[in-house]
Amino acid sequence: MKGILGKKIGMTQVFTKEGKLIPVTAIEVEPNVVTQIKTVEKDGYDAIQLATGTTTEKRSNKPKMGHTAKANTSPKRFLKEIRGVDVKEYTLGQTIGVDIFNPGEIVDVSGTSKGKGFQGAIKRHNQSRGPMGHGSQYHRGVGSLGTMRPMHVLKGKKMAGQMGNVTRTVQNLEIVSVDLENSVILVKGNVPGPKKAFVTIRTAVKNSDKTVEAADLITYATDTEEKEVVEDAQVNEEVVEEVEETKEADNTDTEESSQEQE
Repeated sequence: MKGILGKKIGMTQVFTKEGKLIPVTAIEVEPNVVTQIKTVEKDGYDAIQLATGTTTEKRSNKPKMGHTAKANTSPKRFLKEIRGVDVKEYTLGQTIGVDIFNPGEIVDVSGTSKGKGFQGAIKRHNQSRGPMGHGSQYHRGVGSLGTMRPMHVLKGKKMAGQMGNVTRTVQNLEIVSVDLENSVILVKGNVPGPKKAFVTIRTAVKNSDKTVEAADLITYATDTEEKEVVEDAQVNEEVVEEVEETKEADNTDTEESSQEQE
């Protein structure tokens, strides 16, 4: 089990060399700092606490600054525990990057879903509406709230209320690419939360040992560089041709002037 914290940038798409389109979510990963190590002897379970998202001291408080100071790092915005790891492989203050994951690995991504405010039962729980005729007098109501007995609304009844803004996890997502230069992980499919929201990437619980063959993606940077090389070669050829034409013209003029003098 391993994990890392990142920030959702948004969705895009990449293409394989076979022409297949893959929708991906780009997750930016700043260096994660290990701010706490928990053990069975002291805390009852093994876990590490990761922190990311550097913030200023003005936006933090003394308890948070004191906690991160133990790891010799600046105050952080997002802290999360990763359980099930081998705590012996980590040290306090250690920095973790995107290189812990490889393309083809299967992961679970957790985040806070978008908040949609107070919504009715039709949108919140996908219930059916009533007849829309003018005499219906019941269009988008919640319907019956219970039986005659025990004369109260039963616990767990699906009714209107706050929708969204809860922790959700999407399981068994494939890592398509890991950009070490820009510290970005491309995950196939969608992940919870809006743009700029913090998410947690962990090894998949149900498929911890499963890996898939990494997709052979088209690298546009290489194609652009090759195109620039070709264009530069064409420009050089044109320059050489112009120089040769100029020399031939100069030689012709010299021959004509010498003949006139004779």
